[in-house]
Amino acid sequence: MTDLNELLKHTSRSLYLSARLLPADVRKAFGIAYLLCRYADTIADTSLIAAEKRLHYISLFPSCVAKQDIQLLNDITQEISGTTTNIYEAELLHNLPACLAVFAQLPNTQKEIILQVVKAVCQGMAIDLKTFPDEKSGQVRAFDTEADLENYCHLMGGAPGVFWSQLIAQSVRLPLEENTFLQLGKDIGDALQIVNILRDLPRDLRIGRCYFPQTDLQMHHLTAQDLLLPENSARFAPIKQKWIAWGRNKLMSAHRYFAALPKTQFTHRSAVAWPVLWAADTLNKLEQEPNLLDPEVRVKISRNRIYATMAATLPILISNQLFSKWLKSKFPDGK
Repeated sequence: MTDLNELLKHTSRSLYLSARLLPADVRKAFGIAYLLCRYADTIADTSLIAAEKRLHYISLFPSCVAKQDIQLLNDITQEISGTTTNIYEAELLHNLPACLAVFAQLPNTQKEIILQVVKAVCQGMAIDLKTFPDEKSGQVRAFDTEADLENYCHLMGGAPGVFWSQLIAQSVRLPLEENTFLQLGKDIGDALQIVNILRDLPRDLRIGRCYFPQTDLQMHHLTAQDLLLPENSARFAPIKQKWIAWGRNKLMSAHRYFAALPKTQFTHRSAVAWPVLWAADTLNKLEQEPNLLDPEVRVKISRNRIYATMAATLPILISNQLFSKWLKSKFPDGK
């Protein structure tokens, strides 16, 4: 059996760097939740299986986990095995029983919130399968309204942000009322998701998915199909800027969120600070990229930037003011 920590390491990038700092009990729950969501993602993205069948499997997945329905999950695994070229996703499929065994040993309070986030993420994946055309159709469809994109971000990013915050709230005494803390976590999760959507835009367009709403496109005399042409990057720029601003506004919640974490909780504070600062850096790179629609362009921060942020962390672990100052410095107006 593959070490589940190794699976987490290879199926996530920067996330693993943050998660490995967490206390063992929190890290285990966090890792299992992430791996279960990745398993569901593998089901949803298996284009060799009809969308209707994938939608059926995704709808069953949370209850299969809750009930430990090994037989049905094995049946699903057998059907989708061999459909991924990612060796670590293939390894994840093979090790699903090990993930479920670890899940079964977790405290009920952790199992409950893991099931909540798995259900939310599966709802987001179901939206993908219901809304967008077949990946090989050559067609592209956009969400209808801003509310559609915001709801999608809530499911795919905000719900994981709430889950993460619930894990913290179960293990750390906080000065904020819990619902307030969870809302701040949801905002941060929303911001991280819009970063993912902007960064993956060219790839998603080529499998038929335009998450940016028709209302925005029409305002700028664009269609979803137009976004397949890299030369339309300049015309798309106002829409890009609008959602970068939305993400930055959500990311501002990190000021209060970080300040709510006790200064003695070094690992929690690092695990929160790093993804927030990396997201702010990525938003800046997205803003500066003039050819965002070009599939040859891959917007991501360098490993050097990732490790430089980690290396410079110590002062901000003991100073909420320094964290806020650092985060503000990554916004164009410094606010």
